Amino acid sequence: MTEKTPDTTTNAAAEGVSRRTLLKTGAAAAGVAAGSGAVTGFPTIWAQNIKNVTLRQFGTGVSNLNAIADKVKQDLGFTLQMTALDSDSVTQRTVTQPDSYDIADIEYWICKKVYPTGALQPMDVKKIKYYDQIVPIFTTGKLTPESKIAQGTAPHTVSFVEGPGAKTFAKGQTGWMTLIPTIYNADTLGIRPDLVGRPIGNWKDILDPKFKGKTSILNIPSIGIMDAAMICESAGLVSYGDKGNMTEDEIDKTIAVLIEAKRNGQFRAFWKTFDESVNLMASGEVIIQSMWSPAVTAVKSKGIPCVYQPLAEGYRAWGGGLGIGKNVKGLQLDAAYEYINWYLSGWCGAYLNRQGYYSACLTTAKEHMSPEEWAFWMEGKPAAIDIKSPDGKEIEKAGAVRDGGSFEERMGRVACWNAVMDKDRYMVRKWNEFIAA
Repeated sequence: MTEKTPDTTTNAAAEGVSRRTLLKTGAAAAGVAAGSGAVTGFPTIWAQNIKNVTLRQFGTGVSNLNAIADKVKQDLGFTLQMTALDSDSVTQRTVTQPDSYDIADIEYWICKKVYPTGALQPMDVKKIKYYDQIVPIFTTGKLTPESKIAQGTAPHTVSFVEGPGAKTFAKGQTGWMTLIPTIYNADTLGIRPDLVGRPIGNWKDILDPKFKGKTSILNIPSIGIMDAAMICESAGLVSYGDKGNMTEDEIDKTIAVLIEAKRNGQFRAFWKTFDESVNLMASGEVIIQSMWSPAVTAVKSKGIPCVYQPLAEGYRAWGGGLGIGKNVKGLQLDAAYEYINWYLSGWCGAYLNRQGYYSACLTTAKEHMSPEEWAFWMEGKPAAIDIKSPDGKEIEKAGAVRDGGSFEERMGRVACWNAVMDKDRYMVRKWNEFIAA
């Protein structure tokens, strides 16, 4: 996703009313030394310094949104500069330009690539106000105690390290996190129900010759390969021991299926950005494709029918979070923790939920949504009112039900996560052969 986001502002308010009162009244006081904790375990940043703070954040257009940056400025009084890049550029910048950012807004499969380089610093969970309310997918790997952990790079496997300076992932929960989770979803195929002409129920339907020249998948290897695996497995063309960690033979077979389909003219395009996927679907050039939830929302907001179609084989899931650059210290580090706590405090989570994503702290997000919104987005109930997108555009009429149902139904049917495999370099090379074929 490459929605460019202008400069904006943020400081995360940890101590709520007292802090906001302080910031807004402009109390004159000295700065605080890095790491000196308030009662809650993270520092107080005094009003005379806050206006001078700028946090530089980059990530994908999924969550680097103007509205979030504007709200941060409004609530907290310091500036959040956002830059939106595609996933491959995010990966590269995290490692090669550590002095160019304070906050890295990245996905968990990217974390697996970048964290061992030492580009990010472990975060002390004692400074995370809502840590105990984070959805357990990110801490234990299980939505419920009975849940089966899906294949791929499940977030909890790369969420923890043993302590400051650590570059290897811990096998369980520790007091130090790599990323503080913010956003995640269960992805599937988007369809134009007015144009496909028949029910869609399986991942393999994207290969139906009826849709020749009208399909698309996304061109981000670590994500696209998982969609391809769901398609090939659904069609009975490839059997996998573990889709999230394929052998070279499994990669070869998967890419061969894609190349044959491409040469037969099955695909209209391969997209990398949010806007590309929206335009392909809204124009009718593509009628079934890999898609992200807010892209479906964006098409609907144009008055065009679009469905995020539940499929028999389940969903491909992903998650993202905020990391802090290795060189961030002092007042900048204090501000980074403040921002992260603000992000989990509810407004932001409600905004993301209204896009069709899920927030990492559902309890705080619920406080910022109407009961009708919560029932529609999270409980899978028929809408009691017309449902609107975050920018106020109507996307569903009263009586509509969310595609895929409730939070538990959707996240409870995750078949795989976006993945970085042991054979990642081989996979990327083969994927590029497919794109070039």
